[in-house]
Amino acid sequence: MKKLKTVVFGTGFVGRVHIEGIRRLGNVELYAIGVGPQDDGNKLAAELCVDRVSADYATLLADPSVDAVHVCTPNALHFPIAKAALEAGKHVLCEKPLAMSVDEARQLVEVAAKTGQRNCTFHNLRFYPMIQQARQIVASGELGEVLIVQGTYSQDWLLYDTDWNWRLVSAEGGRSRTLADIGSHWCDGMEHVTGQKITSLCADIQTFHKTRKRPKRAVDTFSGKALRPEDYEEIAIDTEDYAAVMFHMGERTRGSFTVSQVSAGRKNSYRFEIFGTKAGLAWDGESQDRLWIGSRNSPNQLLLKDPSLLSPEARSFADLPGGHSEGYDDTFKQVFRRFYRSIEDPKAPADYPQFADGLRQLTILDAEFTSQERRGWVNVG
Repeated sequence: MKKLKTVVFGTGFVGRVHIEGIRRLGNVELYAIGVGPQDDGNKLAAELCVDRVSADYATLLADPSVDAVHVCTPNALHFPIAKAALEAGKHVLCEKPLAMSVDEARQLVEVAAKTGQRNCTFHNLRFYPMIQQARQIVASGELGEVLIVQGTYSQDWLLYDTDWNWRLVSAEGGRSRTLADIGSHWCDGMEHVTGQKITSLCADIQTFHKTRKRPKRAVDTFSGKALRPEDYEEIAIDTEDYAAVMFHMGERTRGSFTVSQVSAGRKNSYRFEIFGTKAGLAWDGESQDRLWIGSRNSPNQLLLKDPSLLSPEARSFADLPGGHSEGYDDTFKQVFRRFYRSIEDPKAPADYPQFADGLRQLTILDAEFTSQERRGWVNVG
């Protein structure tokens, strides 16, 4: 069988995880990488064992050999690269946030529909086996009517004012950082698990570090490297460190969540709890193979990931037997497998988040900032 050829644009932290995930598939070839103008393309090509490299995305998109692209660049480049790729007849998988604004995201949805190309917004955290199991438990009615949805997504990699990343600068990452980067994962996950939509919300958004010390040389994401005082310059910050959001889902379901990139000791803590009229469940991304199930009148349960014990729907998201952990990088493989299957087979379902899902999260994000500005509740969409 002929392998599909793909290009990864962006070779930072997440771009490298995409490259690793692509190489775990048997039917896809990493054909080329797209790098930034400041990057040493030849060095990166050698390091990543790729034959083709370019700092000009138009050149790579013009290559008729390319079937699909992964957009893993800073957020400001998502829209122009994704749009150009669709118009060049390429299938597109784009990191979240899909674009810098609702308008840009809506344009991408329209272009994807017009061109007929497969499209994916990379909300990969849906693809943990135990999140899929939670989804099936809710759908089965085991929890009863869902009353409460709550949780957090907390990290600490931007705790200090000397921590730096391009996401801090709105010109590169957009007006939102923490909500767009990890809050979108939490909201997408909860709408996916519950099968309900957030209909209204009230948000409190805070920037604790009004200024930060930007290194005068490049620093890798999550590196935590300390420099000397003279190696920094003071920069005003206009993106948020933290947010707390209350929300409604339909008539009765109520919820709340916090997001933070300044929570000391929390490296990547994505958690949620869902309580219904019969039972509850809880999941923690730092113990991703466990799902807690709570009951009032019988012992609580701790379900461990074991394909033989999961629902048929969730089982397809678990490749390893019980006792063998499947983590963050495995969610990439699960998304990619479904994305490329749908390219190979036009009749295959698009069983992954699409550009419409990316638009949905930017619509929620807009509502969160509108709420902050008005200091009150607003409707979503």
